[in-house]
Amino acid sequence: MCTLVLLRRPGADWPLIIAANRDEMNTRPWRPPGRHWEDRPEVLAGLDELAGGTWLGINETGMVAAILNRMGTLGPAPGKRSRGELVLEALDHADAADAAQALAQLDGASYRPFNMVVADNRDAFWLRADGRRVEARPIAPGLHMLSALDLDDRTSPRIAAYLERFQALPPPCPDPVDPEGGAWGQWPVLMADTGGGGVEGEEDAAMCFTRASGFGTVSSSLIALPAPALGEVAPVWRFAAGRPDQTTYVAVSS
Repeated sequence: MCTLVLLRRPGADWPLIIAANRDEMNTRPWRPPGRHWEDRPEVLAGLDELAGGTWLGINETGMVAAILNRMGTLGPAPGKRSRGELVLEALDHADAADAAQALAQLDGASYRPFNMVVADNRDAFWLRADGRRVEARPIAPGLHMLSALDLDDRTSPRIAAYLERFQALPPPCPDPVDPEGGAWGQWPVLMADTGGGGVEGEEDAAMCFTRASGFGTVSSSLIALPAPALGEVAPVWRFAAGRPDQTTYVAVSS
C-alpha cells in the first residue's frame, strides 16, 4: 500500500513534484538512496537488499521511476521476477516517454501486478500491470495520487481522504541552492499524517502507519524536477529514512 502523490505543472520552474511513502514489512532490509549499482552509476535510488532492486530512483538525465504493488500482491511469488528490477530498467532510459514505451512491451505475466510511474520534466506516465499485460497511460497536468488501485481511484480510502487535501495546497517551492531549504509547505505534514491514529484497522485511510504485524510506512521521499530554463539546477530529493512523522527529511547527496 505504498502511496505516491504527483503534481505536474508544465511551464513552471518545477514542473514535476513527487511525494512518496514506502510501506513494507519492517524486517525487510533496505538502504537509503545512493549509487548502489556498479553497472548503473547514473542511477540514484534506494536499495532493496533482499531482491537487489529498488522502489524509487532517479537518473542523471532527470527521470524518476517508482513502483507500487497492487492490492493483495505484497512480496515475491514463485516463478515471478522482482518488480524492483523494473525501476532500474526504466532508469536505463534517458526520458520518460522512451521508458514507458519500452516497459509497455514487457510480458506482464512475468511479474506480480503492479503500478508504476515514470516521469521527467516534460512527460509522466502511469503503467498498470494486471498479471497479464502492461499498459502505459499518460498522466495529465494537475495533482494525482496512486496507491494499490488505479490512479486517482477514490475507492481507495487513502486517496479519498487525501486527494482533495493535496489539491487544495499551494505547490511546494524547492530551493535549488539549498536542498534542505525551500517552501515545501504542508506536503511533509500530510505525508506524515496518521489519520485516525495510524493504528491497526485505520491504516487504509492514513498516509503514515504501522500495523501490529510490522507492516507499515518505512520511509518517505520528496522529489522536485527543475525545468530546463533553470539551467544546471539539479533535481531536489529529500528523504526520511523512517516514518515521516518520526524522522526528519534530509537532502539526498548525489
